Amino acid sequence: MEAAASKQTGDARAIATIPEPTGAPEELLPRRRPAQERSRRKFEAILAAARELLVEVGFESFTCEEVAQRAAVPIGTLYQFFANKYVIVCELDRHDLVAVQRELAAFAEEVPALQWQQLLDRFLDHLANLWLHDPSRRAVWHAVQSTPATRATAVIYERTLAQQAAKVIAPLVPTASPEYIQKIAEVCVHMVYSMLNFAVRDGQSHPEAIIELKRMLNAYLKATEREIRHRSRR
Repeated sequence: MEAAASKQTGDARAIATIPEPTGAPEELLPRRRPAQERSRRKFEAILAAARELLVEVGFESFTCEEVAQRAAVPIGTLYQFFANKYVIVCELDRHDLVAVQRELAAFAEEVPALQWQQLLDRFLDHLANLWLHDPSRRAVWHAVQSTPATRATAVIYERTLAQQAAKVIAPLVPTASPEYIQKIAEVCVHMVYSMLNFAVRDGQSHPEAIIELKRMLNAYLKATEREIRHRSRR
């Protein structure tokens, strides 16, 4: 539990890199974000307990009361930050996105390169390893697919990540319009998220799913690159 809380502390400090989801229903955002250290510790303890509980019981059996009990905070304190369990899982999704953003930023430093396919494979292997060893990532992803409102918030977060991915993809398709590059990035991000969660289904590792993901992404990016190059010659 202490290790989980420590991880959440690091993620919370990086949370400013993710903008608030414009247009998302207000109730899916925390009522407030703590400014003082004591409040931050409570906020992070709630999220750490929620992540742990979500893995153990799933979203349907997940309750704010149990989260508060595990976090050793009064239920009233939890409600000061989170209106309901849907807000909690959206905040967990936000934290997970921060971690992926860091990995993508490190990957972006190596692109463009002649071996971009190998770099992409290495990046996907790293993400797959994160998903394999942290079952809460899949649990959070499933939870945010549970309602239209949580899905809407998750889509906005994916789009934010795609904006960052577009900067990585842009050097590979220099003649494409920014709008088209963004669309390519959104397709890639959605494909990666879906396949990563598919790869660790049933609590098992399915390496063949990651192999297929690499094939799909490589084929998609190569085909797109060829098509854009062909169009630019017309």
